[in-house]
Amino acid sequence: MARTSVLVTRIIFMFGLVACGPQRTGGGDDQNPDEPCNPGAVEDCYDGAAGTDGVGPCRKGTRMCTDQKIWTACTGEVLPVAEACADGVDNDCNGMTDEDVDADGDGFTTCGGDCCDSVNVCGTPGAVNPGAFDAPGNNFDDDCNGVLDDSVALCDQGIQSNTADAMDFAKAMDLCQTTTMADKKWGVISAKLTLADGTGTPATQSHAVRTKFGNAVAPHAGMAFAMLSTGNAAGKGDSNPSFRDFENYDFGDPGNGTESSFPTDFFQANGNKLPNAPGCPAPSGNKAEDPVMLTLTIRVPTNAKSFKLENNFFSSEFPEYTCSAFNDFFVVLLTSGFSGTPANPADKNLAFYAPANSTQKFPVGVNLASGNTGLFTQCINGKIGCAPGSKAGTISTCQGFDQLANTGFDTATSGECDTNSKEGGGTGWLTTSGNVVGGEIITLRIAIWDTSDHILDSLAVIDNFQWSVDATDPGTVIFRK
Repeated sequence: MARTSVLVTRIIFMFGLVACGPQRTGGGDDQNPDEPCNPGAVEDCYDGAAGTDGVGPCRKGTRMCTDQKIWTACTGEVLPVAEACADGVDNDCNGMTDEDVDADGDGFTTCGGDCCDSVNVCGTPGAVNPGAFDAPGNNFDDDCNGVLDDSVALCDQGIQSNTADAMDFAKAMDLCQTTTMADKKWGVISAKLTLADGTGTPATQSHAVRTKFGNAVAPHAGMAFAMLSTGNAAGKGDSNPSFRDFENYDFGDPGNGTESSFPTDFFQANGNKLPNAPGCPAPSGNKAEDPVMLTLTIRVPTNAKSFKLENNFFSSEFPEYTCSAFNDFFVVLLTSGFSGTPANPADKNLAFYAPANSTQKFPVGVNLASGNTGLFTQCINGKIGCAPGSKAGTISTCQGFDQLANTGFDTATSGECDTNSKEGGGTGWLTTSGNVVGGEIITLRIAIWDTSDHILDSLAVIDNFQWSVDATDPGTVIFRK
């Protein structure tokens, strides 16, 4: 190549006119690869970014037209790759050798694997680097690994149901990538299982990784999901831990035999009391009974603005103790530096529902069945709140009880409400979302506990964690595909 051609290519790169990341540029010199070709024809082809052919080691390949008048894949071409410093080769074919620059100031240099530093090419180059996640569907190599729109491989196969490794619960939620405090890439830094206040060790039967719950609750992503319970994290027929009835045991039973304080910041942010569903008796007691909490420390991808996860809450408090002082709590507490709008909740709990055009807030739990919020759907319509100390009412938003099948919450019982009652009910799948700052380190605490006593257990399934490049409206809504 002439010296002038190299100089022009270098100038083009420096001013941000060369596309970064693998992008198809048309394939051949004369033919559109999507148009019919003449069988037997052979021509040059190149799938690299414009302006890189003939620079450094990059060169064209060839392709041939088949009898079906379709071009074969380009073979023999050499495409740009991330700069491998100190090898004396212009690996990314930009006209410079072994350069190590951070033109966009995102903390990632060319030698550190940053594949785009130009605002004219990437739009937001600070969000394109090895610390990003590959946003699906944008036809771009956000994480600079050389592959467009790839996703992190499945990581939740073969996990033992009774695992005590908290990192397995992150994997079961489809948070597969790990990292360290020193590493700039995104991922889970640490994980632990504790009681609700972050101390101690939860009962072994209170948590599990499952490939199903009952007959109808299956993972929404991957091969498994995480399960937390104030009783046994098991459905009928499950083992390790094994099933135990969620309701039918004596008052005064020690349950899982554990208790702790409530999460301090959450409790203080609510005026040193537990938040309450509108119109229901205030929760009683000053201890979290039978608690279990999963705490994840996570570095956020540089291009992420929010995340979401899916959860499915079940409780044997339904229907008798709906809208009572005994309701179990399920929380998703996010500690983040995000200060924009829509704002994350002041008490950090994303597991709440706020009806449109209303100032009311319903914590995720059995009280979602009160007031016909529409978020408690796996149940039988009829009377609720029939036990002493509960607020009597009715529910008409139940859509069936297929997701209760063989979970233990489907056991028939005469109860104190309707003669056709089941032992419990559930929300069905919900989506919980929160806003984050790209590149920051967040803490995510997911917990469940009983209120006031150890009886009438609840259970939560958590799955399908996903990042997003868009901000969200924090809170919990009905899951929609």
